[in-house]
Amino acid sequence: MNVPIWEGSSSFQPGQTPFGFYDYQESFQIDADKVSIFCANRMGYPLVDIELQSGSFYTAFEEAITIYGNELYAYKIRDNILSFEGLPSGSNQNNTIVTPNFDIIFRLTQQYASEAGVGGNVPCYSWWYTGRIPLTASVQDYDLNNWAAEQGITGSLGIEITRVFYQESPAITRYYDPYVGTGFGTMNLFDSFGFGGDSPAVNFLMMPLNYDLAVIQQIEMNEMVRMSNYSFEIHNNKVRLFPIPQTGSGHLVFEYMKRNERIESGSIVVPDGTATNVSNVPFANPNYNEINPIGRQWIFEMTLAIAKEMLGYVRGKYSTIPIPNADVTLNQSDLIAAGTAEKVALLERLRAYFDETSRLGSLDRRAKEAEAVMIETSMVPYTIYIG
Repeated sequence: MNVPIWEGSSSFQPGQTPFGFYDYQESFQIDADKVSIFCANRMGYPLVDIELQSGSFYTAFEEAITIYGNELYAYKIRDNILSFEGLPSGSNQNNTIVTPNFDIIFRLTQQYASEAGVGGNVPCYSWWYTGRIPLTASVQDYDLNNWAAEQGITGSLGIEITRVFYQESPAITRYYDPYVGTGFGTMNLFDSFGFGGDSPAVNFLMMPLNYDLAVIQQIEMNEMVRMSNYSFEIHNNKVRLFPIPQTGSGHLVFEYMKRNERIESGSIVVPDGTATNVSNVPFANPNYNEINPIGRQWIFEMTLAIAKEMLGYVRGKYSTIPIPNADVTLNQSDLIAAGTAEKVALLERLRAYFDETSRLGSLDRRAKEAEAVMIETSMVPYTIYIG
């Protein structure tokens, strides 16, 4: 039985890895053969034969670098996804320092403003509609969903009431008593304040503004307590009016919107080539030339773990090897188990390190440092100056 055995040395040439991500990077070309020797020696060479070829070690090396880059950039995306959204997906972000922006916050506030009818990208008059239903004497509850169905208003999500016009006139219109005073001498003053249409003959006393506000509040409170002030409750587009209408005259006027239009207005169609989620944020594979010794050591250890798995799978094809008068049992299960466990441990260690050095982790650590400094400096006595 002829099983390929590693020859003890190698000479890397571009094209000997499956994907060729790093074949033409100088540091990768230098380290590829060194990593092969490192992995073989750690698995027992030259005391035991290693049933792998140089290409196997190169494959494991390429995979380890790619895993390192994936983990690194996944954390960078997690820290900055709100800033990456909307970027051209062709702009490589590997070596950029991301400055957090407020684009997502502005988009969120625009939706709030559109919902409240006070701004945003969608004017309220383009998606708010007006409806009215006749009031019925002694009827307190009105189902506006039924009204929408009767009007043939379609929409998979129905309507949503945004405003109900069932309220008394503003207290300011009742602040001036039209029966106080006589004569038309005050008309010019009245007109100068824009209230000429309220009363033909009213006398005024110049009072502080806070007095006027107090009187208006008193009027509103009086009506609320004594007159069952106009109000309403609304649940699931069902309106309950207070007080109960006593006559069948008049209408309940309201504004509403179609829910499907709100959802459509909140969706932004972006051109192709724009980053919209973690899968198309523009990151490339890492440049091995730029990875520092800390990162490279992790990559060497991951390469070894992958190589152990590979060797275990190879030896698994031949669980025993016949020798004169006996059979030799191979350790494929031990190799696969060790390689898998080492990969898991390496990933946990790397992710813990990235957690500690993430934006949130760094800020948390600096906050704890600042708190510790404050506690320490608070114990230092103040200098007493005498002079």
